[in-house]
Amino acid sequence: MKEVLLILLAYLIGSIPTAIWVSRYFFGIDIRDYGSGNAGATNTFRVLGSRWGTFVMVADVLKGIIATSLYILLPFYLHSEWDRTNLMVGLGLAAVAGHIFPIWADFRGGKGVATLFGMVIAMQPLVAVYCVGVFLLVLYLTRFVSLSSILASVAFAVLILFIFNEKVPLYRGFAIAVALLVILTHQKNISRLLRGNESKIPILKHRDRRRQRRRLPDND
Repeated sequence: MKEVLLILLAYLIGSIPTAIWVSRYFFGIDIRDYGSGNAGATNTFRVLGSRWGTFVMVADVLKGIIATSLYILLPFYLHSEWDRTNLMVGLGLAAVAGHIFPIWADFRGGKGVATLFGMVIAMQPLVAVYCVGVFLLVLYLTRFVSLSSILASVAFAVLILFIFNEKVPLYRGFAIAVALLVILTHQKNISRLLRGNESKIPILKHRDRRRQRRRLPDND
């Protein structure tokens, strides 16, 4: 019964619609009416800029960390790694479900990638570091948050299944589900990437301007 209550609490934490509240209280709009229509960090970057996009991303990551760490409220799970891992997966998924289907925002939220990443930080920080490395490298090279998220999720599955070779079946299944979930929730982004019209986030502009200047023909 206590576990059920914690999972419900994790869902409510995940349901905090950071992007929607920021857009409403600071800009007088609903972020879901602009850009891709999602209430997540990526769309906030596009519509409100890097400052608020970063704020929303950090807040959504914290939702995943806090929700997944709720297991500490039950002393039994502090001494049982197998049971703790299973409970953490349940808590984390509840938070991600809350982000995607937030009760506080008519069940229309974001894609849950940032909250999912917070869950991974809480469960296995080293794996999270590797995934961040993949995410940042792809983001630096392309400035596509969607592509960065997809490849980081695939890297997560590879790390759990093959590099760290985790033994808990639920955790292994979760890793596979993560990769599939991120790919499925980014179908529109994948289509735009293939068509060449996916939006880039407004970072590294100076780098792009330097590249453009190098490509300009010499008219002297």
